[in-house]
Amino acid sequence: MTIDAFQLYGTHLVDPPPVRLRAGKLEADLTNGNLRTIRYGGTEVLRAISYLVRDRDWGTYSPEIADLRIEQSDDRFEVAYRACCEGPDDTKLIIDVRISGNADRLDFEAEAVAPTGFETNRCGFCILHPIVGVAGSPATVEHVDGQIEATRFPDVIEPWQPFKDMRAITHEVIPDVQAECRMEGDTFEMEDQRNWSDASYKTYVRPLALPWPYEIPANRPVRQKTSLVIRDISGATRHPSAAASGGAIKLELGARTGTMPDIGVIITPEEADTTLSAKSVLTEIAPQELLFHFDPGAGHGVEALRRFAAIATVHRGRSTLEIALPCKSSPSSEAAEIAHQMRLAEFRPDAIMISPSVDRQSTPPGSKWPECPPLDEVYTAARAAFPGIRIGGGMLSYFTELNRKRVPDGQLDFVSHCTNPIVHAADDLSVMQTLEALPFITRSVRAIYGDKPYRIGPSTIPMRQNPYGSRTMDNPVGARIPMANRDPRHNGRFAEAFALGYAIRVLDAGLECLTLSALSGPFGLIAGPAEPTEQGGRRPLFNTVRALSRLAGASWQACVSSSPSEVLAFVARDAAGARLHIVNLTGEERKVDCGACRPADAGKELLLAPFATAALPLAD
Repeated sequence: MTIDAFQLYGTHLVDPPPVRLRAGKLEADLTNGNLRTIRYGGTEVLRAISYLVRDRDWGTYSPEIADLRIEQSDDRFEVAYRACCEGPDDTKLIIDVRISGNADRLDFEAEAVAPTGFETNRCGFCILHPIVGVAGSPATVEHVDGQIEATRFPDVIEPWQPFKDMRAITHEVIPDVQAECRMEGDTFEMEDQRNWSDASYKTYVRPLALPWPYEIPANRPVRQKTSLVIRDISGATRHPSAAASGGAIKLELGARTGTMPDIGVIITPEEADTTLSAKSVLTEIAPQELLFHFDPGAGHGVEALRRFAAIATVHRGRSTLEIALPCKSSPSSEAAEIAHQMRLAEFRPDAIMISPSVDRQSTPPGSKWPECPPLDEVYTAARAAFPGIRIGGGMLSYFTELNRKRVPDGQLDFVSHCTNPIVHAADDLSVMQTLEALPFITRSVRAIYGDKPYRIGPSTIPMRQNPYGSRTMDNPVGARIPMANRDPRHNGRFAEAFALGYAIRVLDAGLECLTLSALSGPFGLIAGPAEPTEQGGRRPLFNTVRALSRLAGASWQACVSSSPSEVLAFVARDAAGARLHIVNLTGEERKVDCGACRPADAGKELLLAPFATAALPLAD
């Protein structure tokens, strides 16, 4: 059966296939003028070397590439092109690029010129180190003053830059193989991108402590160069994975066990009427938790709470009111006013998740923290205004903000945060790779807050709010855009696979509740009348959320995948028996050998379609 691009991605636009560059054991994929998945002997050395230009809201330009030239031989490759970024007010940035590689060295050079000046938050190289096999491992950093520092990549996620004033960084790829990454033309520093659920450590140009946005002067060239040097004394030849060579990905039962979390669905005042009219669908999904979003600063008041109360009466589960507290006056007076409105609306949720509105905005290094009452005062006010109701805190934005502003949890019944996979990049590979970072995020939260009850969500592919700029990005043509408030893949099987992969990656966290969607709207499980879907208005994501909701409270057992970047699985056991839940995270068919998990069906090999999920009963 042929599956077209729309079914998979919610759009007929597809990411162009990369050009594979090879020089001996060194390989890299050329995508949109940048290098991805840089490997040596089949092992990933760097996740990417990219030359990026960002606007004042940290949106990433998509430059127009011209005069592309690619030359390859057995032991060398060369790439050259010219790129152009179109800025506001008819400004332009012209970038001349040259990439060259041989068996043990790769050079990426760029010269940028702005004919009329150009405003930017960042212009230059970003180098991504992978996290799998690298987190916590030794590294050597050479600083711009020549000092050499023996250190390690962070294991628990570092809130601020682990390394500054960088000229080069060296790490061991495999035994007896070292990789040195050297940066020239400016001062570089590294941030732990796992904060944003990126599966990488990012070394970038221009320290964040310097002012931004800044102006690139007219006709003054900006030259930079990144070099990757491989030192190999092993002489070994690496072999491709089973999946890469066409073999089956193997699944085996693991030792880890736990309990499946409750599943939540977020509802905003803007979607409340649509949610109420689709109450039969809500009943079919039967989420354990409804998360109602309430923001007085956005004009939400008694009428919004009345709609929430109407929805809560037809919902058999619990409810939480998520409050963005304005903090324009005292927290006690504002919380008391919201409590008064709740009484008028006859709405009493089971829990309150409260956070100052200003804390939805990030405070990067070098920035001034916004005015905000002490969080203990906010939580004390909530306790007084909402007696007998569980009180939660944390961030309405992402783990980044929670890691940088540690909330005092003494008065809290639970902590919560969200994630978003399109903060820095929005191509298919980068989005799916963010799942690799989730166990590091949840382990870091546990390192801070111990066994405090813990919730995540809403965490969706589209971005509901931009902590790093003044707005989310509009996406009228359904492209793959970082920080977009709508994403086409939310309509396709991609989102179905992403959500199940997400749930599997956070199983070890022992979450109280996981929220991966709304019921309607751009983050919803049901589409609007103008949005074609496979299932008569139900997005494929509906299947994952309904399945996870039915599994809430069941016991789970881990499965070990021989290729976890491609296929993930777990076993769930409840009164109906044990089932093996599998997801293909790739846009290609994958062969899976699940015989070691003892499926009830005699056949042990399964062919999974792109982004497909499967649930197989297991033998007793």
